[in-house]
Amino acid sequence: MKISTRQKRLAGAVALAVTLTGSAFAGWQYIHRSPAALTVGDGRIGPADMVWIAGDDFMMGSEYRHAQPNEGPAHKVRLGGYWIDRHDVTNADFARFVAATGYVSTAERKPRWEDLQVQLPPGTPPPPDDVLVPGAMVFTGTDAPVPLNDYSRWWKFVPGANWRHPTGPDSDIAGKENHPVVQVSYDDALAYARWAHKRLPTEAEWEYAARGGLEQADYAWGAEFAPGGKKMANTWDDGARPFPVTDQVAHEKVQVGTSPVGSFAPNGYGLYDMAGNVWQWVADWYRADAFRVAAGRGQLVKNPAGPSDSYDPDNGPTAYAPERVTRGGSFLCSESYCMSYRVSARRGTDPMNGMSHLGFRLAMDESEWKREARDLQASR
Repeated sequence: MKISTRQKRLAGAVALAVTLTGSAFAGWQYIHRSPAALTVGDGRIGPADMVWIAGDDFMMGSEYRHAQPNEGPAHKVRLGGYWIDRHDVTNADFARFVAATGYVSTAERKPRWEDLQVQLPPGTPPPPDDVLVPGAMVFTGTDAPVPLNDYSRWWKFVPGANWRHPTGPDSDIAGKENHPVVQVSYDDALAYARWAHKRLPTEAEWEYAARGGLEQADYAWGAEFAPGGKKMANTWDDGARPFPVTDQVAHEKVQVGTSPVGSFAPNGYGLYDMAGNVWQWVADWYRADAFRVAAGRGQLVKNPAGPSDSYDPDNGPTAYAPERVTRGGSFLCSESYCMSYRVSARRGTDPMNGMSHLGFRLAMDESEWKREARDLQASR
């Protein structure tokens, strides 16, 4: 079920205040294209813990029966080669960055009304100043099933929630050093990327890497969600309880959240958690019609960097409010709700948002790696 981004924003603001079905590609065959050999960087032959993705053509997007309108039509894209992180940036990684730079994340700062205002309908009055406090959005499960079109039932703005305290001031990340960092905004991801001499992947780079050599597969591992009944990613288990219920019949609280990176098998390119666990920021502005515009040009799209602005008609009067693309789905996605662990699934997210199921991984150009390697050699 698709939840309006406007509903998501308003909930936060209120709390704070297989088979293609399209005829154009009906003949496209599902094929597997694995690299001849994976190149995993070790700090000598490439950046540590990054995988080299060789450039190629692929079909981006989907017309799969569960695909949302913003995922199609499928269209041909050509990419050059790039490096990408094997796994999401972890709490330990982000802690090293903060220790080295003194960086203060978005959720740790007092929000500015100017930043919030652009995400709300024109004429929305500012909240009292004492409501504008540091914090972030936190998933809070329900005791019983609720309508799935009311995002505010399970998302709450929690003062004091940030990357150190993902679900609020009484939580911490002790023992979760190898979990993906969450409660990070788009700006936080960019700041980390600059420090690491990396960058966010483009949406096209992310999708190509997520597919792992499986052309037009529904999932990062193939055509079936749970082949042979095996769970392939950290996603919501509908069999245990319907989303967003976190109490079982016996009224025992069910813990849901992130898992350590690499808890599930990698895809064909050796990348972990390209589905589920946490949503991931990518570089592009979000437009609901981006794929339709690209396909409408009728020609091969080379190294797309995405649109120059945002557009989401679901947001009504704030359709042009700034949003960046997030990919991959999270531990909150299930077969009955969201289903955004599919490799073509995409959504727009307020770049100032921190959320308890949102993180990132990074990419690097080969030219940047060569520069770093030269600098390292010169320093010896």
